[in-house]
Amino acid sequence: MILKETYTLAGGAKLPKLGLGTWFIDDGKAAEAVRAAVELGYRFLDTAQAYGNERGVGEGVRTCGLPREELFVASKVAAEHKSYDAAAKSIDETLEKMGLSYLDQMIIHSPQPWAEFRAEKRYFEENREVWRALEDAQAAGKVRVIGVSNFLQDDLESLLPACRVRPMVNQILLHIGRTDRALLDFCEAQEIRVEAYSPIAHGEALKNPVISKMAEKYGVTAPQLCIRYVLQLGAAALPKTADPDHMRGNADMDFTISDADMQTLSSMERMRDYGEFNIFPVFSGKPLA
Repeated sequence: MILKETYTLAGGAKLPKLGLGTWFIDDGKAAEAVRAAVELGYRFLDTAQAYGNERGVGEGVRTCGLPREELFVASKVAAEHKSYDAAAKSIDETLEKMGLSYLDQMIIHSPQPWAEFRAEKRYFEENREVWRALEDAQAAGKVRVIGVSNFLQDDLESLLPACRVRPMVNQILLHIGRTDRALLDFCEAQEIRVEAYSPIAHGEALKNPVISKMAEKYGVTAPQLCIRYVLQLGAAALPKTADPDHMRGNADMDFTISDADMQTLSSMERMRDYGEFNIFPVFSGKPLA
């Protein structure tokens, strides 16, 4: 059962292969979504300071009926925090807001503030300061796993020489039609586990006839095919949903995509149209490059 399977990260921590993404789940509904997910067997619960639902996710964690140590709770330092002091303060605020004594994972949400995402200024030095705050938070027992999100190879190459503790994960947009093989290979070589957010391409994969036809071949749904795809790439999958039926379906992974079909899917033309989510990141209003 995929919900019981884990990856072992550098350093020895166990990362569940499938988790619940909570982007766009309202704070008032987040606790209910977390409790439903935990009841179905989910143990990896992912939020972010930018999502505005840390309080609700924390409430769900505290009221789900499981011991805290059985869950893997993750958040992200907001992209706009680009100094040691701002990042360190935000980690403490996240713990207070969630009502937790520690986080299983805390990562830098973006190498640049959202308003400057993928712009000329790269914030290499600033990210080293934020990373130092994460390292100190880990040393203080506030965080177990530290990592990054949306980092490109050169972002990582700038960060790695300055690390006391190397990034354990890189959470990226990864799905059929958006597979950065070079970045995946680099992360693997550096023992950085990739986490795939929006593995169903913000829902746009459901409209793709190639994906639908292949899903039919395996007797599964398009979302199930998409999630299995990123798992077979060696990534953890974080589909976002508040619907228990979708959570249940997303966890039904009792099939394997053939090598030939994996090659077909990985070679698909780059997806650029995300419909209502075409502005990415949503926090900046900048169009997806």
